[in-house]
Amino acid sequence: MTTATRKIMAPRLHPETEQYWKAATEGRLLVKKCAACGEFHYYPRAICPYCLSDKTEWIQSSGRGQVYSYSAMGKEDAAYTLAYVTLDEGVTMLTNIVDCDASSLHVGLGVKVVFKPSDGGPPVPMFTPA
Repeated sequence: MTTATRKIMAPRLHPETEQYWKAATEGRLLVKKCAACGEFHYYPRAICPYCLSDKTEWIQSSGRGQVYSYSAMGKEDAAYTLAYVTLDEGVTMLTNIVDCDASSLHVGLGVKVVFKPSDGGPPVPMFTPA
């Protein structure tokens, strides 16, 4: 699947995720880690979803993980693959699998982050087989 013919909507930007999208522009994937309870979390937000602490910090992810689940959608030029990817840091994120044939995908497949341009906004993290 490629994103060459598929328009990627620009993400909504707001102060809470500004550093996340700035890092994406630099080709880096960030996740949040809570300094109070030690848990990583995604989608990045200021308050820890586990202990409700506001003591969270940005951590650079390895950008590597495994496919937890996926679904190939659409046909031909409109085809894309949605997936849940569990990062090496332990968080699971909803994303797209790109630049591969959907028939080669399987649960447990190792993947790495790639950043795809959005329509007028920062690049969006997606994944491709590692």
